[in-house]
Amino acid sequence: VQLQASGGGLVQAGGYLRLSCAASGRTFSRYNMGWFHQAPGEEREFVAAIHRSGGVTYYADSVKGRFTISRDNAKNTVYLQMNSLNPEDTAVYYCAASQGCSGYGCYGAYNYNYWGQGTQVTVSS
Repeated sequence: VQLQASGGGLVQAGGYLRLSCAASGRTFSRYNMGWFHQAPGEEREFVAAIHRSGGVTYYADSVKGRFTISRDNAKNTVYLQMNSLNPEDTAVYYCAASQGCSGYGCYGAYNYNYWGQGTQVTVSS
């Protein structure tokens, strides 16, 4: 599956952005989907994940209550609604697809088989 992330940009602290990740192919609904971010000089970190059915979601503690992950299997798209953004959220955001992660396994980048190209999110103070 090929993934194309979009929706990044420059926003002031307290603002919001909605990221989208469009997937190619007809097997999107078979994958659990995740969002990760990577700031300069740092490792890629888990942000959020959603089960293939859309019924279960996972979040990093740093984004709970501010970010919401969702998906539309009919449109082969996963979303990340990001509210109350702060400068610490500045990073490149990547979407990824996992064939078989479950539970806390979905927090690990090593469990994802396919990655999008990333979209830059910059939050100014």
